[in-house]
Amino acid sequence: MTRLDPEIARGYDACGRIVRSRARNFWYGLRLTPEPRRSALYAIYAWMREADDIADEERATPESRRGELAAFRDRTHRVFVGETGADPQWRAFGDAIQRYRLDREPFDAMIDGQDADLDWENCPDRPTLERFCWQVASTVGLICVRIWGNDGSPEVDRMAVDRGKAFQLTNILRDLREDRQRGRTYVPADELDAAAIGIDDLLAWRDPVRCREFVRGQVAHAEARFEASAGLEAHLDGPCRATSWAMTEIYHELLRRIDRDPERIVRTRVGLGSIRKMSIAWRARRRSRRASS
Repeated sequence: MTRLDPEIARGYDACGRIVRSRARNFWYGLRLTPEPRRSALYAIYAWMREADDIADEERATPESRRGELAAFRDRTHRVFVGETGADPQWRAFGDAIQRYRLDREPFDAMIDGQDADLDWENCPDRPTLERFCWQVASTVGLICVRIWGNDGSPEVDRMAVDRGKAFQLTNILRDLREDRQRGRTYVPADELDAAAIGIDDLLAWRDPVRCREFVRGQVAHAEARFEASAGLEAHLDGPCRATSWAMTEIYHELLRRIDRDPERIVRTRVGLGSIRKMSIAWRARRRSRRASS
């Protein structure tokens, strides 16, 4: 990017380092975004990472984390009225907000989701899960389509919401074991009851047939969200389609791996290696070039 205040540029650089070191699945897609939109996405991710870190600080009490989230919300609100302060990362965040005229509501909703997660133990039903997914993931999709640029179709926001839910439902399956160790279960309790298995039975894989059927049922919910958002890229600005496609393909492949071998989620953390992610990013770039030629 050119003609940026040096401190804002320094903030964007810091945000980029955060993405590279901590984004894992997102890094390979986000780096395909052309500037200045790439740096704006980095700033948004760094903001989300800070909110997530506050909520996940296990050494702090829920009450203190809730207080930190309230302070974080207040500081975020100040950015939306032009008060970024001197911190370079917050100045970069403010620059992204102003440059792409982002709305405050998705950011508030995301903080609401982090706040709800502080008291989370079990999920009673799918509507509760759907709301949580909207707060912590669909909001990200809504922000991204603003920064990427789109054709203004009324379908864009709906698809962005579905895509975010697809990602989050995939995360929930992938992280089932780790979340349970942290005292959290996100799969709906009423669906576990209907399958006649408990979460600990599932993690121990005590009834392989029932466990396999249950996991594949959860996969189907995520797959439906991927299918509902399948046309999103066609509505995005051409230079940013590769980013969306690569990120989606990485998450969709995680889901497909779980579907092929459901028991993997209780044995190990399902993931894609760096080479595989780079291959997907390379294919995304080629698709983008062919589409623009």
